[in-house]
Amino acid sequence: MAENSKIEWTDHTFNPWEGCQKVGPGCDHCYAEKRNARFGGGSAINWGAGAPRRRTSATNWRKPRQWQADAARFLAEHGRRQRVFCASLADVFDNAVDPDWRSDLFELIDQTPDLDWLLLTKRIGNAATMLRADWERDAFPPNVWLGATIVNQAEADRDIPKLLAAPARVRFLSIEPLLGPVDLAEVSNTGTALDPECWGDCACDSLYGRDPGCRRNEGDGQLQRKIDWVIVGGESGPGARPMHPDWARGLRDQCTAAGVAFLFKQWGEWEVALDRERDDADWRADYTNDFGDRGKTKWLNLAGGCGFHGERFHVMRRVGKKEAGRALDGVTHDGVPA
Repeated sequence: MAENSKIEWTDHTFNPWEGCQKVGPGCDHCYAEKRNARFGGGSAINWGAGAPRRRTSATNWRKPRQWQADAARFLAEHGRRQRVFCASLADVFDNAVDPDWRSDLFELIDQTPDLDWLLLTKRIGNAATMLRADWERDAFPPNVWLGATIVNQAEADRDIPKLLAAPARVRFLSIEPLLGPVDLAEVSNTGTALDPECWGDCACDSLYGRDPGCRRNEGDGQLQRKIDWVIVGGESGPGARPMHPDWARGLRDQCTAAGVAFLFKQWGEWEVALDRERDDADWRADYTNDFGDRGKTKWLNLAGGCGFHGERFHVMRRVGKKEAGRALDGVTHDGVPA
């Protein structure tokens, strides 16, 4: 799928600047911070509170224009538009970034209308104030896909309503690393994030009364504020935490039921060594030696703990990203919005 990126769901990766700050548990083993330290002589000089962000070179900034010039060829060859992930080594909506740099990025996006820009952030709450003023509801660029990274239910509850309030043509979730079960129906008292619903973009509050487009208020249900794409993956790299297979299956099944594009990116470093319900219903396996909770084997239950008596107890084995692969129950899921 990728032309100039190793990331499974994009064709190109563009980093307008480098540097960030950890904001949640998904950042614990940040590969971009480690990369920054490797090129910084052992110190991640662009990471953390107060650290300067580094704008990338003019040569790098010219790359999207080159991809734009290649748009007709790519479309003819692949039957679709190019996707550009921004940013893998930074966050577009980072408070520490010079606002002029962000303005330059938005201008570049406007100048490359044949590229679909995937703006993925861990700071979706900043998007409303940092997006360009002229990107209003009726003028939001059709080539901008807005995404939020979440890793657990708490982040889903907090951030998905903020994402759905943005007037982007495509809204997506990157749930990687997946660190616990996530129910996308739980983020709203009235419906599911995978189905059009009332998310505060209509006129349903007490000042305006009922909006005829809002299904929740017995309207015609024409509002289309929903998640269009869900990307799921386990953690890779040093210190990677295992992902329970039922967490990924649950999100797959939710997306299938709602007709939402689902992409399973990777298992990460871990694969299933033993599913107790399937492989050891009478509990006769050697949980002291062969399947002990140590080293390259980890105990994991559905709630995310390591309790042996927990629901859907699994033993996970660390085998590396390549061997673990990206098939979920034998199927490779590469769903992308049309």
